[in-house]
Amino acid sequence: MLIAGLVSSAQTGGNNIYEFLDLPYSARCAALGTNFVAANDKDLSMAITNPSIIDENLHTKIALSFVDYIAGTNYGMAAYSHTFKKVGSFTTALQFIDYGRFLEADETGQTYGNFSGGDYALTFGWGRKLDKHFLIGANLKLIYSQLEKYHSFGMAVDVAGSYYHQKSGFMATILFKNIGRELHSYVPGNIEPLPFDIQVGLSQKFNTLPLRYNIVYDHLEKFNLTYNDPLKSNVDAITGDTIKVSKVEQFADKLMRHFVLGIEFYPVKRFYISLGYNYMRRRELRTDVKKGIVGFSVGCGINVYKFRISYAWAKYHLSAAPNTITITTNISDFFSKNKGK
Repeated sequence: MLIAGLVSSAQTGGNNIYEFLDLPYSARCAALGTNFVAANDKDLSMAITNPSIIDENLHTKIALSFVDYIAGTNYGMAAYSHTFKKVGSFTTALQFIDYGRFLEADETGQTYGNFSGGDYALTFGWGRKLDKHFLIGANLKLIYSQLEKYHSFGMAVDVAGSYYHQKSGFMATILFKNIGRELHSYVPGNIEPLPFDIQVGLSQKFNTLPLRYNIVYDHLEKFNLTYNDPLKSNVDAITGDTIKVSKVEQFADKLMRHFVLGIEFYPVKRFYISLGYNYMRRRELRTDVKKGIVGFSVGCGINVYKFRISYAWAKYHLSAAPNTITITTNISDFFSKNKGK
């Protein structure tokens, strides 16, 4: 809703409820320009959106993320993973977005105090290895939204499957995200759709180069993601001529809106640098007067003592560049080896 819809989902028309589910909660994902990455390197923050990588390597890990978003809006996540013998590996996470405080007023300007708003999702994840190369996983989300006196409740499921070749460093994932329904609406009888999405991710970490590339194809279920702005004219303001776009250019633009490209560079063992490019974000949120570096994102991460600290800076708009920080650790590392695993 509200601000989250303006940035994260204006790109798909803002037609859904619970758009906060599509925000990047991992600094590594945010730095790569996306909310989902196909990479299996024991990172709990990425397993929250890709449940197929939930396994015993995440046992007793915790992840905390915080984002200073836009116009006083903040969001974040707290997650934990545990593996039970003969049962499997599980995660639980609380995701939230806080829209801050608003002044309540009527059409005449009469004020009645302040009210707040926020969205929350409690997620339970499960993952399993089918064999050496194939992985599956699923999330169950309980979703609650509140704005002033209005409330909404819903449920959703994510399902993911991956192919992972550890020796070559290649991974491919298909993710069916936010399959669900709003169960209780803000206004009785006005049930709204969830932000359903099918994403495909590919990543390759090279053995001979300290490098990993990441490619995400977003919205496999819908090809045309363009938004026709009724306020935007196709007439040149100076010449008065109609601006013509060839069919090839139109097709290329529609195709590229699905792709998010990212790269990670590992100059030393415990440090990485990331760069991402989101074509859709750049096309939808840049201005015609000054494009700047809208759509680009950068980040870095370092392992310090028993912690992994990751940071991302993403340019959403000329006036908006959220900062994301994620801290992960394994609580078992602070105690004796857990033999009850």
